[in-house]
Amino acid sequence: MPHPFRVLAFSLASLATCVAWAFADPPKSPEPIPVKPKQIVLISFDSAREISQWERSRALAKRTGAHFTYFLSCVFLLSPDTRAEYIAPGKGAGKSNIGFAASKQEVADRLEQIRLAAAEGHDIGSHACGHFDGKAWSKADWLAEFGAFRHIFENAYAINGISPEPPGWRDFARHAVTGFRAPYLSTDKALYEALPEAGFQYDASGVSNGPAPPPTRNGVTHFALPLIPEGPKSRPVVAMDYNLYVRHSGGFDEPAKASEFADRAYHAFRAAFDAQYNGKRLPLELGFHFTQMNGGTYWNALERFAGEVCVMQQVECISFRDYVERQRADQRQAASSAPCLAR
Repeated sequence: MPHPFRVLAFSLASLATCVAWAFADPPKSPEPIPVKPKQIVLISFDSAREISQWERSRALAKRTGAHFTYFLSCVFLLSPDTRAEYIAPGKGAGKSNIGFAASKQEVADRLEQIRLAAAEGHDIGSHACGHFDGKAWSKADWLAEFGAFRHIFENAYAINGISPEPPGWRDFARHAVTGFRAPYLSTDKALYEALPEAGFQYDASGVSNGPAPPPTRNGVTHFALPLIPEGPKSRPVVAMDYNLYVRHSGGFDEPAKASEFADRAYHAFRAAFDAQYNGKRLPLELGFHFTQMNGGTYWNALERFAGEVCVMQQVECISFRDYVERQRADQRQAASSAPCLAR
């Protein structure tokens, strides 16, 4: 028979072990793997003239689930008969670097494309009107150009005698345009002073060394087209079709090399995307025009690229407006959920 003191000692030792176990730190669970944000791709079009390219881009969006930004030049909402409605800073009435719409019917067709694109969730931005270089403009000049855009956009049906004007058009036109891109990406200090006064929420006129989060200053979010490696030597080029056009063929069409140039453009887009998708996932911006440079080379590259990446589960191809709205909604939510400090 065991000695009673031995039994007691054993019981106390067991109890101490159990108590020590109960108060010991529980085993640590593995550190959670940070969840990467979705890769954002921002695709935009400057000038937005040709009706066939409106239709083609909208069809691409429907196939891929993408939403685009169209930077509209307002002279394409004026016909030869109504061109005098536009007066650029320092110019006479009816002057434009890029012409005007060919006819009243073309204006009507373009307005219909704008309405359809907006209804499908796309973003309509301003590319000013006559595509003049405003690097020497004053703040008053920029405000005058912005005012001309808004006047012509809002009153396009009436100015051109197009009837009937769709219900709600003017209200839409007053509130739809929240962003701007300068012609030639040419900016000055006066532009950045004018943008917030004109009510713009974002500007997409910048160029950066690579993809970067857009900063917000004075209430305006500033996007920049990145430099991306391109070609056999991976030399950097602005991620826009016109810059590729100049790189590939000196700004002159060489349709015989369209396939080669399209392949180079696609691989440049894809490499820039892959670097972000597998890395920090900074937003990637790509810019295009409706013009068919080098036989449509860059649109072919865009369709191949968007058809591959915009459908990916961890990718969102969205407009500038949507990006800004999300960022500001996140900031408001963060501010409202922050703990109150005792006073």
